[in-house]
Amino acid sequence: MPVHGRLAVITGASTGIGLELAKCCAREGFDLLIGADEPAIEAAAAELRGLGGNVQAVQADLSTIEGVDQLYAAAGGRPVDALLANAGIGLGHAFLDQDFHRIRRVIDTNVTGTTYLIHRIGNDMRRRNAGRILITGSIAGFTPGSFQAVYNATKAFLDSFSFALREELRDTGVTVTCLMPGATETDFFRRADMLDTRVGTAKKDDAGEVAKAGFAAMMSGKSDIVTGFQNKIQTAVANLTPAGVLARQHRKMAEPGTAKSS
Repeated sequence: MPVHGRLAVITGASTGIGLELAKCCAREGFDLLIGADEPAIEAAAAELRGLGGNVQAVQADLSTIEGVDQLYAAAGGRPVDALLANAGIGLGHAFLDQDFHRIRRVIDTNVTGTTYLIHRIGNDMRRRNAGRILITGSIAGFTPGSFQAVYNATKAFLDSFSFALREELRDTGVTVTCLMPGATETDFFRRADMLDTRVGTAKKDDAGEVAKAGFAAMMSGKSDIVTGFQNKIQTAVANLTPAGVLARQHRKMAEPGTAKSS
């Protein structure tokens, strides 16, 4: 891609929080390299070009090593100034009722692919002693996710990983920020087959506002941000509540059929 200014790489940028993060980067003058596993990434790129700057879109399966390598190669060796590792998918229903191939895809997308991309670009940043990394975790990582067990576990990994990586890079010019939103108005719950659940039908946070808060936190070098006042309360309570109680509470939100009684 042509070299102009700073380069931001954003994953999961076809819709939702990822697309909104890409808009934040574009408005701030970054050139964009955006990736997702669906053709909608091209429509997102067309929209983002309207905000100025260079935009390159890569459709790749970011749950695979090959897909991540494809995205990384698209930068053409150009230094990445900001990595916004946002790609992620969910999966509802009871764990033993889920198809294992879908379970594997959640883990490979949220954990393996994300970790590998951060490892590749993070090493480049450390060599240059400069760069910003934003990892989209979730307040779901604070709660055992009954009827969303694998997804919440992957977010617990990302939340923990981000704080550990930040400490390892403390004496460098590379910052790591963890964005931890709550339920947000995106395609997430439809894709996770959770539209018959209480959490799937409840009022949610605005994706644009979540992205703006996360982007601002990244640019200021903050360690983390929980978006939304109610989410801040929820995380504080979760830290003081036994895991078994949290799991029972989560069941009331995520068990199929709970939307009917909400």
